[in-house]
Amino acid sequence: MLLTIDVGNTHTVLGLFDGEEIVEHWRISTDARRTADELAVLLQGLMGMHPLLGEELGDGIEGIAICSTVPSVLHELREVTRRYYGDVPAVLVEPGIKTGVPILMDNPKEVGADRIINALAAIELYGGPCVVVDFGTATTFDAVSARGEYVGGVIAPGIEISVDALGVRGAQLRKIELARPRSVIGKNTVEAMQSGILYGFAGQVDGVVNRMAAELSADDPEEVTVIATGGLAPMVLGESAVIDEHEPWLTLIGLRLVYERNVSRT
Repeated sequence: MLLTIDVGNTHTVLGLFDGEEIVEHWRISTDARRTADELAVLLQGLMGMHPLLGEELGDGIEGIAICSTVPSVLHELREVTRRYYGDVPAVLVEPGIKTGVPILMDNPKEVGADRIINALAAIELYGGPCVVVDFGTATTFDAVSARGEYVGGVIAPGIEISVDALGVRGAQLRKIELARPRSVIGKNTVEAMQSGILYGFAGQVDGVVNRMAAELSADDPEEVTVIATGGLAPMVLGESAVIDEHEPWLTLIGLRLVYERNVSRT
């Protein structure tokens, strides 16, 4: 079994692969204050009773692949792999790891590891050119060329960040549930905010993606495949006109691919 761990700013997603199939997954909050020992206990609690794994921490785990946008958490996970999974091959996505994705950026080290992993999975699953829209703490748009190159992207405030900002900065507004309103024209403050978030973000996605597609493939923008991922993607899927595919485990699939490219099979 391969354990994959994607550490985001808000949530951490874990996936368990049996070959190419993801057989289990978990989502937990990201807490930069957790120590390696706390993380090990958490992992044991999540996986301890899984029927495909043993009762002891590490039983049944044959490999680990990790990417993180939070450096302090990556540091602690490195310690977890050393202390609790010492005999298990582990791949932590950082400079020097082979991804097979050329990064055509002014400073390639600036690009988040998760965005490169998403690009790798997208090109493997759908080919290029393509755009990956990841609905996380930020909404990121990543452009991948027909040759599988990461050519750049767009970063916008995420859905939850926008909701929080409205509640904090609006004197008569408050934090709301992220849900579909009865109609576009809200009949109360909550519905008006829900409408603004849902349809506003759908319009943002369509507008940004159309412009990116025109640059990626000037001759035929329609050939650009648009893939949505991230925890909040389902909220926008039904309202966006440009999303072609929804792959909730895109980053975990990318981590599996990176592991296979960096750990020799003997």
